[in-house]
This record gives sequence, structure tokens and C-alpha cells, in this order.
Amino acid sequence: MGEYATVNGVRLYYELHGELSTKTPIVLLHGGIGGIEMFGPNIAELARDRRVIGVDLQGHGRTKDIDRPLRHEFMADDIAALLTCLDLSAVDVMGYSLGGGVALQLAIRNPKAVRRLVVIGRAISKRGYYPEIGAVFDTMGAHTAANIQRSPLYKMYPDVDWPTLFTKTGEMERRDYDWSADVAKIAAPIMWMYADADMVTPAHLQEIWSLFGGGQRDAGIDGSKRPRAQLAIVPGTTHYNILATTIVDDLVRPFLDN
Repeated sequence: MGEYATVNGVRLYYELHGELSTKTPIVLLHGGIGGIEMFGPNIAELARDRRVIGVDLQGHGRTKDIDRPLRHEFMADDIAALLTCLDLSAVDVMGYSLGGGVALQLAIRNPKAVRRLVVIGRAISKRGYYPEIGAVFDTMGAHTAANIQRSPLYKMYPDVDWPTLFTKTGEMERRDYDWSADVAKIAAPIMWMYADADMVTPAHLQEIWSLFGGGQRDAGIDGSKRPRAQLAIVPGTTHYNILATTIVDDLVRPFLDN
């Protein structure tokens, strides 16, 4: 069911699941090193009553790399161009980890393209991850790909240039960044979702939440003083298995249906 669209010099692979309906289509943006399949059973659940558009980002899955650094901003522009190709003016967007960063940049750079936004397991500054995660990125390079041959990903995505992907990912994640000011200006409703044992620190999660008025006061008996975003903490999960069940669909469905 996969198709390709050439955007910004990238032959972008995407899949369409579910039927067009009165509900806004949702674009799924996967995490680093993986592909659309990272969303697991949530794809079929979301597709029960809406069109789902899954995308393999630059150099990932079935989308081959090009002579361009990996940057969340560049990949966000690819998604914006894909939406133009699909004649979609505004969509809901769900991004996990790397894809969460791409989703945020899409909302920052193309605010009219995003109706509602779900961000899963993503920091908005380099300091938002535990030190051991930073250490992984600090040493990530072509040599890191040596173990991928023992991973199911190697068979699932045989055309990926793994040494280049690991090298570019490491280089991207080692860059110092802080998107706080731009993220705070996003007007689209956002649901932030994290595992209760995520790679993002609780302190950083509170920083993010406070940008939207969270954790500042009681919401009031009528809820009129609620923050302008939503926060979900998924119990019994980690950054690496939060998508393994349909709990994400269960949590985001009421948010998306508003």
C-alpha cells in the first residue's frame, strides 16, 4: 500500500491507511532508526475511522537518503511539501521521538498545516535527556551500525544505508538546541505524552509543561484554569515500548476528536 512522492529532492515513502472520513487525517512520524511500523497496533486502531498517513523520513525505512544533513527542520519541510502533493491543507500530526521533533518543527514552520499535535517522548532542548542518552549520541557514528545486522530492522529495511544513518543521527543530536521559545508560540492544541520511565527527564517535562501554563495552579472546580495543552504519562512503559500497545490510540482519540 506504499507510495512515493518526490519532495525537496527526497523520494519520500508514505502509506495510506483507513478511509477518508469527516475526521481530519492524521500524519504519523516515527522515531529515529525505525520507520512507520514503530507505531505498531496503533496504526490500525487510528485507521478504523480516519485516514492515516504514515511517512518514512529521510534516510529511514524505505525513503533513501540524499546529500543533505539530517535536520528536524528539513524533514518538517518535506512533510509540508508532501501535504501539498496530497492536496491537504491541514492535518493532525503525531510524532514519536525523532518524529516528535519533526512534528514540532512542522507546527512552528507551517502553523496552518497542523490542526492538532501529539508529541510522544520528545525533548525540546538538548539538556532535556538523561546524561546517558547524551553519551550515546556523543559516540554514535558509522561504527554503531555494526550491530544492526542482528536486529530485525536489518531485514525489515534492507535498503537503508545504516552507517550513514547512524553517522547523521549522531551529528544531528549532538548539536546544541533549545526550541522552547518557538514551541511556546505554537497555537495548535498539543498533547504531550511520555512513558513514566522515559529518556526525557521529569525536570524537562515540567519545563515543557510550564510553557503552556501547566503545573502553575489548580485548574478550578470548573476546569476553567486548565493549561492550554494536555499531558499524558503512560504507566509501566519506557521510551522504547510506549507504542507497543494501543494505549496511545486510547489516550489520543478523545483529544483528536475534539
